[in-house]
Amino acid sequence: MKYYSYLFISFFLSVKIFAGSVDTVSVFSNSMHKAIKCVVVKPSAYEDVGKQFPVVYLLHGYSGNYSNWITRVPELNNYVDRFNCIIVCPDGNYSSWYFDSPVDSAYRYETYIVFEVVTYIDSNYKTIANKAHRAITGLSMGGHGALFLGLRHSDIFGAAGSMSGVVDLYESKNKYDIGKRIGDTISHAKDWHNLSVINLIENYNNNNLKIIFDCGDEDIFINANRRLHEKMLQLQIPHQYTERPGKHNWNYWQNSISFQLLFFQHYFSTGN
Repeated sequence: MKYYSYLFISFFLSVKIFAGSVDTVSVFSNSMHKAIKCVVVKPSAYEDVGKQFPVVYLLHGYSGNYSNWITRVPELNNYVDRFNCIIVCPDGNYSSWYFDSPVDSAYRYETYIVFEVVTYIDSNYKTIANKAHRAITGLSMGGHGALFLGLRHSDIFGAAGSMSGVVDLYESKNKYDIGKRIGDTISHAKDWHNLSVINLIENYNNNNLKIIFDCGDEDIFINANRRLHEKMLQLQIPHQYTERPGKHNWNYWQNSISFQLLFFQHYFSTGN
């Protein structure tokens, strides 16, 4: 019995030794005049002399916050070692939708994520600070946000992904505070069009952004994801799209994230 207890303790210690570490930091936003919390997950090799790491920015969904991912998927603490990267989980507010709102100057989350958070992370952590080693993904609202920011800022992010993303905002025009962020669909019709990934994809200009997105086959947003996939095929935009069994929930996202991190690891190592 003592022998088995020793093995268990040794295994537990080995997991702790080779797991990453988690920082919670405050990133001040000049654009919104406030400090906003952010989680940073570092690999166990972070303190090694001369080491620098690629970064994956991981966005939460509607009604979530910066702590969602590390709380619901504590495996991130091990994934940073497996995939040799830093994972950053910024806060996108309850319902920012990760763009600069055309009707409310208090919501400037495109500016915040792309410029203020990225600058803070590159200034304070041992990152490889170029687009070839920087990716962004997220779930639901964050899935839309990641593709939106990746497409609009392909000079900052080399790869972008989405898990169960709300890729057509108009489809949910009366839900999830989207109208509060964009305005009404008549006087702001152009904004509704331009801020939605399913339309923004038409502006893809062969910028070499590597794109991956997936959705559960029972997800409430599966049809829009299928339409985005078909549109990208028609426009001959390279991408990886996957449907797996699952709904719009954490069981699905806990499974999905490891596939996306593998995709990003391959991109960081090969550029493809």
